[in-house]
Amino acid sequence: MRKTVKPKQAMKTSEDSQDSPSREPQDKRTQFILTSLQETGSVVVEELAEKLNVTVVTIRRDLDHLEQQGRLRRTHGGAVSIDPLFYEPFKKDRSFLAQVERQANEKRRIGRAAAALISPGETIAITPGTTTAEIIRGLPLNSRITVVTNTANIAMELSKRKDVNVFVTGGHLHGEWFSLVGPSAVRSLENMIIHTMFIGADGIDPAWGLSCFSSDEAELNAAMVRRSRRHIAVADHTKLGVVADWRICEIGTLNKLITDTGASDEVVEPYQSVGIEVIRV
Repeated sequence: MRKTVKPKQAMKTSEDSQDSPSREPQDKRTQFILTSLQETGSVVVEELAEKLNVTVVTIRRDLDHLEQQGRLRRTHGGAVSIDPLFYEPFKKDRSFLAQVERQANEKRRIGRAAAALISPGETIAITPGTTTAEIIRGLPLNSRITVVTNTANIAMELSKRKDVNVFVTGGHLHGEWFSLVGPSAVRSLENMIIHTMFIGADGIDPAWGLSCFSSDEAELNAAMVRRSRRHIAVADHTKLGVVADWRICEIGTLNKLITDTGASDEVVEPYQSVGIEVIRV
């Protein structure tokens, strides 16, 4: 009698499992890729394949999929973060570029350290500024947070994040950093509780407190402070000891100050002496 030989079934690998109903392996790779982009601004296919223990073909497919979603831009051999089209009109504005590039690495580190303090489900507030903009670029993935802001560029940069609920105040557009200010902006905060507020400032002085050069922005930021339970200042070391015209809040209001390693022990001591936790990154 002739025997029927059944064909051998190929063994499934971890990569094959991505074609099954479960998307968990692909989702984990996606999160790793996006987190790496947040930290460094660019990724390389071969390095990702080695770290994730998959083939370069799989990584290329993941990157292509993320590019189709508008979450990165493919390059030869890898991918980079997307520069917001919102800034396109300002790419040749020297004063704007100087503001963005000043202490850029320090601001990036400060922003990532601040983002790491956010808990899932929180409502956070973010004020205008180049340092606070770095916080939203480092927001944890799938954290289901609400971001309250009076800053148009932050709202635009978060527009593709489906896991982030964005609340933008009213008001009229003011200043070089896309802030919304005025009585209507202040009123929009009246019925709101904010868990954590991240405050960028033009100056942070032990005696004068946190301050900025715009009275309108100081008024709105002060309103946010009153609605917030936890207050975290984010500022590179060049802002410490600086006094600007309009006070946002007194120094004792702060719970934490995140700055960079350029701030000496002598500079941060007055803040620590009043009970503020100082984090230098």
